Amino acid sequence: MQLTRFLLFAIVLGNLLQGCVEPISKFNALPPGIWRGTLLLDRKPVIKYGDDRDIVKKFDTDSELPFNFEVNYENDTSFYIVIHNAGERIEVRDISFGKDRATAKDTVVIEFPVYDTQIKAIYEDGVMEGDWIVNYRENYRIPFKAVHGQNLRFEGVGGANPTDFSGTWQCVFEPDTEDRYDAVGLFKQVKDSVVGTFTTETGDYRFLEGKSIGDKLYLSAFDGAHAFMFVAKMMPDSTLTGTFRSGSHYKTQWEARKNKDARLKDAYSLTGVKDNSPLSFSFENEAGKVVSINDPQYKGKIKLIQIMGTWCPNCMDETVFLRDFVKDYSPEDLAVVSVCFERYKDETRSKEMIRKFKERMQIPHEVLYGGHYDKKTAVEKIPQLDKLMSYPTLLIADKSNRIVKIHTGFYGPATPEYTKFKDELGVIVSSLIKNTH
Repeated sequence: MQLTRFLLFAIVLGNLLQGCVEPISKFNALPPGIWRGTLLLDRKPVIKYGDDRDIVKKFDTDSELPFNFEVNYENDTSFYIVIHNAGERIEVRDISFGKDRATAKDTVVIEFPVYDTQIKAIYEDGVMEGDWIVNYRENYRIPFKAVHGQNLRFEGVGGANPTDFSGTWQCVFEPDTEDRYDAVGLFKQVKDSVVGTFTTETGDYRFLEGKSIGDKLYLSAFDGAHAFMFVAKMMPDSTLTGTFRSGSHYKTQWEARKNKDARLKDAYSLTGVKDNSPLSFSFENEAGKVVSINDPQYKGKIKLIQIMGTWCPNCMDETVFLRDFVKDYSPEDLAVVSVCFERYKDETRSKEMIRKFKERMQIPHEVLYGGHYDKKTAVEKIPQLDKLMSYPTLLIADKSNRIVKIHTGFYGPATPEYTKFKDELGVIVSSLIKNTH
C-alpha cells in the first residue's frame, strides 16, 4: 500500500515539474558548445564538397591545422561563434544558416568581413564540412571540417613525462636562404599543453596553442585572416628543427636553440628618416573626404601616424592599442592618424574595407586610404622614410610634423613586449608634450 502511494506521489510530482520546467536547450541551427575545426593544408578530401555520400571524410591528420571554437546562442534563433587561440577569444557574428539551393543541404556561412575571408560548410549530424575561402586570392580555398563536442586541439597523448618545450628560444626561419630571418620563440607549458608565440623584427605570430606529443611540438592558430601551423622535433642535442605553414601557400623550415637571453634588433632602429622635412600628406578617408596632416585639427599636436592595412592582424592589435592609449592624454595634445595600404587596387573596394574596419573596431580617429599595399608605393606616398619593412609601422611626429621616432612592427598582447612598448611610448609622448608647453 505504501509503495502504491509513493508511486502515485512520484507521478503527480513529475507531472507538476514537467509543466513548469523549461526545456534545457533549444536551437534550430548548429548545436551549441565546443567544436574542433580543422583545415586540410595539403590536399583535397577524397569526396568532393556537396557530394551526396557520407559527409564525414577521412582527412590525413599529418596535414591538419586544428583550432577550437564555441557556438553560443543568444536566443532560439540567433547565435555566434567564439574562436579560441590560447588566451585569445575572437567573437564572430556575421553568420548565416539555411538550405543551400545548389545542394539542398543545411549550409552555414561564417564571414570574416574585415579580412575578406569566409567559411562555407554543409552541416549534418554534428559535422560541418566545406572550405575556408580567401576572396582576395584567386581560387584560394582550403578544405574545412568541424566536429561538435570535441575540445582537444591536437589529438594525441603527451605521455607521463612529455618533452618540455617551455622557455625562450633563439630561432631562425628559412635558414640557409637569402630570405632568412630571426625570431624568438616564447613558450609556456603545463603538463603536455603549450601556449606561446614567435616575435620577429616585424611583429609577432600572435596567440599560438598546442601540445607536446612525444618529442614533437605542435602549435596552431586560426583567426579568420591567417592559418598558422608550427611543428618541431626535439633533437638529441636539445635543439629544435621543424616546419612552419601559413595556409596552403607557404611552407618553410625553422630551427631553434634555447637561450634565455635571446633578443632581436631594437624596433626603433629598423626604419630610418631619409628626409627630415615635415610630413605633408593628404589622403581621402573612407567617405571620400580629403584629410591633410596640416589640417587645423592637427595643428600644434603630437601625432602618432600608423602605416597599416585592414588585412593585417598585427595592425588590428596596434589599432586597438592606439585607440586605448590616446585616452590617457588630452585631445589638445595628442592625435592619431591611420594610413591604410590595402590589398585591392580598386579604390572603392578598399575604402569599403576601411569603412568596415573602422566601424567594427570602433575607431574614433581618421583612417585614410593610402593606396595599394606594395611597400614601394607606401614609401612614395610618404617620402621621408628610407624604406618600409613592415605593416604596421608607427611614426611619432612632433607638433611641426617632423618625425621624431619610428617604431617598426608591433608586438601584441601575446608577447611580454606589449607592456614594455606601452611604457616606452608613454615616456616618448609625455616628453614631447611637455616640451611643447
